[in-house]
This record gives sequence, structure tokens and C-alpha cells, in this order.
Amino acid sequence: MNLQEIDRAYVWHPYTQIRTAPPSIPIIRAEGVYLYTEDGRRILDGISSWWVNIHGHSHPRLNEALARQARELEHVMFAGFTHRPAVELAERLIELLPGGLARIFYSDNGSTAVEVALKMSFQYWQNAGQPRRREFIVLDHAYHGDTVGAMSASAESPFTAPFLPLLFPVGRAHAPYCFRCPVGCNRSSCSIDCLRSLESILASRGDSIAAVLVEPMLQGAGGMIVWPVEFLTGVRRLCDQYGALMIADEVLTGFGRTGKMFACEHGPVRPDIVCLSKALTGGYLPLGVTAATTAIYNSFLSEDRRKTFFHGHSFTANPLACAVALASLDLLHENRSIERVLRLESLFRARLAPLRSMPVVSDVRILGGVAALELHTQQGGYLEPIGTRLGAEFLSCGLLLRPLGNILYFMPPYAITDEEAHWAIDQIEAVLGAMA
Repeated sequence: MNLQEIDRAYVWHPYTQIRTAPPSIPIIRAEGVYLYTEDGRRILDGISSWWVNIHGHSHPRLNEALARQARELEHVMFAGFTHRPAVELAERLIELLPGGLARIFYSDNGSTAVEVALKMSFQYWQNAGQPRRREFIVLDHAYHGDTVGAMSASAESPFTAPFLPLLFPVGRAHAPYCFRCPVGCNRSSCSIDCLRSLESILASRGDSIAAVLVEPMLQGAGGMIVWPVEFLTGVRRLCDQYGALMIADEVLTGFGRTGKMFACEHGPVRPDIVCLSKALTGGYLPLGVTAATTAIYNSFLSEDRRKTFFHGHSFTANPLACAVALASLDLLHENRSIERVLRLESLFRARLAPLRSMPVVSDVRILGGVAALELHTQQGGYLEPIGTRLGAEFLSCGLLLRPLGNILYFMPPYAITDEEAHWAIDQIEAVLGAMA
């Protein structure tokens, strides 16, 4: 059997277990923004390999950082031991994160970074002598990961439906989905009226709320929903008013994706806890971070071992991942990547905003290095068949895009050139034009 046949026989892939799914595409190498297939095709990676790759594939600097660290120390348990890459990365992240975030807790992916944040905030209030604060508030259209806690905090969707009996209840507030405003307002004249939903929940049971968990400025898997900045500042204000912690899930938005190093800087606001992963290692290795304030950290310091945060992973603070993350941070600075993202944003606005006039396009949303087109369809949502069909058509053009149902988005590595970006948008325009 060839690679594709062996894969089909033995491997269980995410989100593709339907009888009519085409065979997986064997990728034998990658460089820059391109993936190279076993049968000789070249595919432009238009979604940063699930939003993780920012500097391009097989970057020489990241390759060298990984190889150098492997020659020194590949892994050691992080309970009772430490090592230089983890310490230096923590120091660098604290310098970059909003002020007040002073402690770094490592895990190994975005879902676990969120899981850690939920458990950490829950136990914080117990340790602080306020055990009644045990509830969470999340937003409509939220997606925070695939572990049980992260699914509980996500919106009900095909991702969570099979597991509803396992999930714990949360309070759900409106999201600022301006194109489909939950309270029927027009963005040009509204006063962020959708925020009243969150305020109402906090006002009615604020003394039982542990934390409000949000994806700041850009809700990803729930539809690439771009926020008004006033909603972000309003969340912080309400958390302060009612004494709840604010958790920012920046797994997608961190490290420049929205045109700021972290999306919370658009406020600017300072959350009490921030979750990071994806681009943290430039797309090379799994690594999660949950950053917290000193006050939260100090609540776990005690002679009473029952106040310990009993959470850990075998590969916590893996030295290989930390070393690559440090090299990625160097590249972000040296390449002036934030400026590059802002130039991409301008290019997207010039090329994609006019596509709103196409009959099949209902809305265009752009923030930093992310552009999303909401397509007019009968069903809508993640299971809308048009997503699978469009994904296959783009692949036949040599472009990897993976629509979220009727939400077509373009989120390439920052390393993409203007010429490559224009080519990709040409394909988008041609495929959508053929649908008219």
C-alpha cells in the first residue's frame, strides 16, 4: 500500500469521519507558504495550517533552534525541575503581555490552556475564601477547545452536541455579532446594546460568578466574528464592577494575528488570565500557556497542600517547544511582523471588501491578518455543505482554504508575499464568481 492507502486503513483524522470523505492528501514537505504533495502538487497554505504557522514552513531559524535544543535537552519533567528555555520564555512573555500578568503556567495546547484557566479561576476563589464563586459566563458562538471543560464553555454546536451530558452548565451572554445583531441594532448607531446581556447576568448572580471567558476581538471557529472594541472594554468594566475574573482566550488571536501582539491591546484591557497556544511556537510544536496575575498565583501559596494547583502534563514546558517559541519571538521582532500584518489588513480591505457586492457574499469581516466572507446560503452553520464543496474547489486550484460551513476565511502565514496574497484572492474571486 502507498501512504494514502495506509493512512486510509489505520489513521483516524479529525472532522472527516464520513463515508464520502475523500482520501487524505499526503504532504511530503513544506517550505514558506507552500505544502508539497506526494504526487507533485504545490498548495498555498491559506489557513496557516489551522492558524498556527506565522513565519512560513520549515523556517531555517526555527529549524536550527529545534536542532540545537535537541542536542542539549529534549525533555525533563517540570515538577520539581526547571530548565533555561522555559524560564527564558516565561520572562519574555511577561515582558510582552499586558501589565500585571506575572506568572506563566505551561501546558501543551490551546484546549488545555483554557482548561487550566477554568480550573485555576475556580480554585482561586476557593483558596481566597469565596467558594460561592463557582460559575462561568461565556458568549454565544464561543469555541474554546475540545476537552470537557473547554467544550462546556463553548457554544452548543456539532462539536459539543454528542457530549452534552458530560458538560457543566454555564451562563451564556450575547456576542457582538454585528452582522446578525442579537438585539436587532445597527452598528452605525448602536451603543453596544448587546453588552446588556452580560451585565444582566452579572447583576443577577454576580457574587456566584468565578470568571467571564471571552475570545477578545475575534471569535474564531464560531464564525470569525469581529468585535467592536467597545465590547472588549465593556467586558473588562463589568468584570471589575461585579468582581469576576476576566479570562481572555488568545489561543487564536495572540502573537500578532489581529494587528496587535495580543488582541486585548485593542482596548487596551488587562485580563486576569490569558490563554495562549497555536502561533506560540510559530506552528512547530504543541505548547500551551496560561498567564495569570500575581494575586491569583499568591492564592495558591500556602503551607496547606490542599491549596496546591494539582494540574500537570507529562510534556509541560517541553524544552524543544520552549526553544522554538523563543526563536519565534525573535523572528516576530526582527521581521517587524506586526507591521506586516497591518499591511496585509490593508491589502485584504482593498481586495476583499468589494466582494460584498457579489450575490453569494452576505458580509465581509477583516481584522489584522484575518479576512472572512460570510456566504449567503439556505442552511448556514458549520454543517452547511457549501464549505466542503468550496474547500475541494480551492484545493483543485492549489489553495488550502477550509471554510467553517458558510464562513470562508483567509488566514495565511505572515510570511506570505503581496504577490502570493493577490494570487490567492484571485482564486477566491474566481470561485465565488462562478457561483453567481
